[in-house]
Amino acid sequence: MSSSRFGFTIRSRDGRARTGVFRTPHGEVETPAFMPVGTAATVKALDPHDLRAIGAQMILANAYHLHLRPGEDVVREMGGVHRFMAWGGPMLTDSGGFQVFSLEGMRTVSEEGVAFQSHIDGSRRMFTPESVMALEHAIGADVIMQFDHVIPGQSEYGDALDASERSIRWLERCAREHRRLQEIEGEAGDAQSLFPIVQGGAHAELRRAAARTIGSLGDWDGVAIGGLSVGEPKPAMYEMLDVMGDALPADRPRYLMGVGFPEDLIEGARRGIDLFDCVAPTRMGRTGTAFTSEGRLNVRNVKFRTDPFPLDSRCDCSTCTRFTRAYIRHLFVSDEALGMHLLSLHNVHFLIALMRDARSAIAQGSLDAWSERWLERYHLRPLPTQ
Repeated sequence: MSSSRFGFTIRSRDGRARTGVFRTPHGEVETPAFMPVGTAATVKALDPHDLRAIGAQMILANAYHLHLRPGEDVVREMGGVHRFMAWGGPMLTDSGGFQVFSLEGMRTVSEEGVAFQSHIDGSRRMFTPESVMALEHAIGADVIMQFDHVIPGQSEYGDALDASERSIRWLERCAREHRRLQEIEGEAGDAQSLFPIVQGGAHAELRRAAARTIGSLGDWDGVAIGGLSVGEPKPAMYEMLDVMGDALPADRPRYLMGVGFPEDLIEGARRGIDLFDCVAPTRMGRTGTAFTSEGRLNVRNVKFRTDPFPLDSRCDCSTCTRFTRAYIRHLFVSDEALGMHLLSLHNVHFLIALMRDARSAIAQGSLDAWSERWLERYHLRPLPTQ
């Protein structure tokens, strides 16, 4: 499944961590990197110009949401997702596996696929590996994800085994359909790379077995780790990343899906993860919570009413270099939309800059010392109360 239009070069190593460059048809991505999530072809509250200004390299969209609104036919007719949302850099689409499996009581799983009700209008839909490949080809992102069976992180062994094995069977169907669509599309079909997803819950044996089987099925441009940060304790997630260290190809990018809190990015980078994504920075930004180098900060707290300092004195984003905590608090208590924009911009910048600093530390061979100092400061004080 490898394409000459994609590639990965490792530049430096520090223990299990590494820096690299992931090459795509729409540009290069320096890794490890955080990818902002643009679920419906928009990173909420941010413009593509904002994303470029804060150093975003690669962003996500979600096949499930774009299927429901505006529909993949509209995205295709408008020139594909890059042109549709005016983002010229690399893009990835999540297959919608997590979204349809989160519709508890509104979906039915079979070997064929997942029948579900739209959360928007209640209409009945069906996702199969084949239909999801057609959907993601129509959207047109650089990297497309297989349709997988997602389960809660603390699932029992039997449930995790069933989901992992079904995900592998669905991967085989995704790969066949992806190749078929590439042949129809000709040279344009090579502009998309299919990534498989390793499932297995919090069970090391299942994770290793899935990684081995996936490796035997193709020469993938990259591999994703799914089904983590979905309810399991953080130590269990880190343990699975330790397991994956030796189980995945060392010369391909490793993408940890749906993980984006600062401490998790650092722990993931230490374990050789190259790509991360999460909705947390914009979701938290819209509700008044900021990431800072000394922990999270809720700007609605009354103690910030006359605070003249920036959100984070160590941050050089345009929010922190221009506005005070007092002003941002005023925006939120006054329900002004600018507050959501400023805080979302800060949070996304914070994670992008964090990974930029991690790349520098890895290149200098000082990641452990840097990360220990960073995490000690980050956990210096308890999270602020509401």
